Amino acid sequence: MTLHLRVMAPNRIVWNSDAQEIILSTNSGQIGVLANHAPLLTALDTGIMRVRSDSQWTTMALMGGFAMIDSNQMTVLVNEAEKASDIDPQEAQEAFQIAQSGLSQANGRKQAIEANLAFKRAKARLEAVTASS
Repeated sequence: MTLHLRVMAPNRIVWNSDAQEIILSTNSGQIGVLANHAPLLTALDTGIMRVRSDSQWTTMALMGGFAMIDSNQMTVLVNEAEKASDIDPQEAQEAFQIAQSGLSQANGRKQAIEANLAFKRAKARLEAVTASS
């Protein structure tokens, strides 16, 4: 049994096909979604989403958004999304280290918020690459 998944970013459709299982990061923790899931609308945290389709797992880095599940249809609207296969592992590692350094050096509330956001984005991209390896 499958459900149809559509992942949309402002500039493109990242995923538009059937899936057997989906695991994603919400603001209240990770959830797993299978066919015939109860209707749900949830906010997404910056993190990774794993999709099982044809017995293969695909990992994506999601940069916040919303997910809606109803009648074996799941629509994910995100600010930005990248498939792990499109992320350069070396660049993701370097960006993570830079973001980690920026987080420890942040001065003031505004800088701390911006550094934390950059860190979460870099961490999601790195996790997507390492989870798909």
